[in-house]
Amino acid sequence: MSPRSRRGRRPVARRRTRRPGRRRPRADDRLIGLVVAAVLAVVVVAAVVEWLLAHWWVLVLVGVLTALAGGGWLARARQRARWEAVRARGLRYDLAQLDALHHSRFEDAVRDLMRRDGCPDALRVGGGGDLGADVKATDPYGRRWVIQCKHRRDGLSGSAVGTPDLQVLNGTARPVHGADVAVIVTNGRVTTPAVDFARQQRLHVVDRQTLAVWAAGSRPLWELLRAVPPPRKAS
Repeated sequence: MSPRSRRGRRPVARRRTRRPGRRRPRADDRLIGLVVAAVLAVVVVAAVVEWLLAHWWVLVLVGVLTALAGGGWLARARQRARWEAVRARGLRYDLAQLDALHHSRFEDAVRDLMRRDGCPDALRVGGGGDLGADVKATDPYGRRWVIQCKHRRDGLSGSAVGTPDLQVLNGTARPVHGADVAVIVTNGRVTTPAVDFARQQRLHVVDRQTLAVWAAGSRPLWELLRAVPPPRKAS
């Protein structure tokens, strides 16, 4: 045989012999395991039920402890609610505090004062695209309040609230937000034309002086304003 033929021949591949391995668990074995587990679970549950029936006082004790724990939690929740109501009723601000606030915190303060006065649903909605409403609330008489806040860090020395600000409120408070009472609140000045426009359009202006009385006292805002719409419902 020539060297070329020897080079061209491929070695014959040896057949691999399978080594005996472990058998895979069969479906029957798995089914038997599940049945055994289910039977054991039933036996355990039956034993527990039998023990509880024999020791019924354990169930009574657990029920009493659960009721005591639930009652204690409920009492603490009610106490926290009472404390929160007392804190809200005692909320006070002076003008120096309000002047030092960021404009968004000023809106929060107005919201909290409305809650103090009995408007638990008072919500701050100010921000981009608020359409002239910074705070919304419903008073105990069912009237819907829409409040626009104009904070001036310099107080009376800051820019005055003018007629254009009132026009924005007038254009959105009732048709867009469904206001019964439309209010603009500022810790600064309000121009005379703006006051006249508010009177003509049945808008309400809370200037610096009125804000000082409202924030530092305990009288609700509707007792400080004139010509507020009549109640929708009894208090």
